[in-house]
Amino acid sequence: MSGVTGTDDVREVIVIGSGPAGYTAALYTARAELKPLVFGGAIFVGGALTTTTEVENFPGFPEGIDGPDLMQNMRAQAERFGAEIVEDDVVSVDLAGDIKTVTDTAGTVHHAKAVIVATGSGYRKLGLPNEDALSGRGVSWCATCDGFFFRDRDIVVVGGGDTAMEEATFLTRFARSVTVVHRRSTLRASQVMQNRAFANDKISFAFDSEIAEIKEKNGMLGGVVLRDVFTGKTRDLDVSGLFIAIGHDPRTELFKGQLDLDEDSRAPARPMIGEPVVAEAPAPSVSVADSSSRAWRTVATVGLPQCSPLAGMLFVMWMTGMKSAIRSSLSRTSPSERTRYRALCIGRSYSRSPCLSSSRSHSASVR
Repeated sequence: MSGVTGTDDVREVIVIGSGPAGYTAALYTARAELKPLVFGGAIFVGGALTTTTEVENFPGFPEGIDGPDLMQNMRAQAERFGAEIVEDDVVSVDLAGDIKTVTDTAGTVHHAKAVIVATGSGYRKLGLPNEDALSGRGVSWCATCDGFFFRDRDIVVVGGGDTAMEEATFLTRFARSVTVVHRRSTLRASQVMQNRAFANDKISFAFDSEIAEIKEKNGMLGGVVLRDVFTGKTRDLDVSGLFIAIGHDPRTELFKGQLDLDEDSRAPARPMIGEPVVAEAPAPSVSVADSSSRAWRTVATVGLPQCSPLAGMLFVMWMTGMKSAIRSSLSRTSPSERTRYRALCIGRSYSRSPCLSSSRSHSASVR
């Protein structure tokens, strides 16, 4: 692998992940001349947005922008200031001690004074028999990746959020029909996404329903069984494609036992012990730039001035000994907000609105 760090070299900062959170953290640390090493992943470099179509809720693009183009722009911007992006996975980390270690797939151990965790999230599964076995054989989590293979076929999409509506709408370019299966009586998607789906003649809805069984036929998807969540009554649905869009789970397996994670494997906000503690220890050496908020997990919140970039900015202050700058920054927040800072900074929004630039970041802790 080219450009790897020698085992004797100690980096100022390593960023794990290359989605919007990873790239923004890389940008801010690179502009501070900390020369971040970014592990972007071996497969989906740029994160989940590289598998999406048009992104309409990221500021600065009134006509929208394709997900892959947006992520390529973010990467180029970080690289312009000196970020080194390696297309490889991280297999283990050791976050204890002053010098952290990060091991890649080749077994090379990289050392750094600080680590930013931006591993994002992965597709959530239904947990049904045949789901994994039929992956790529009719079952998919990515319409833009696999939709082309279902031309003139009947397809089912599971989910009720924006992702599900986007998947369903995109799939109508190829499919004969798309049935959206949702376990509730109303959708959770934004109104604009709902309107588009309802207005599409190819899309129908099965509300208050769930997938009870995934059928297999000759090694391929052979249809699904729907179950009414209230009556328990089932019915067969003859489809060739099953696209699952029921949410995401944080990719924090690497950090179990080293970061305090909640029951959902996220790094939650934790109250600090008191203002003097923050004043004396103003910034972390491990920061979680995503995998934190349950409420706001959109690209728009990652790019706000006080979201993911905060992880990078606090590192810059920490590296340069700017304790007074961080104390000043915290002093301008409300007492309730100050209690949300601790030893580790979370660079994602927890505000009531993902569009408010006053949204704050939160803390986690290293054991």
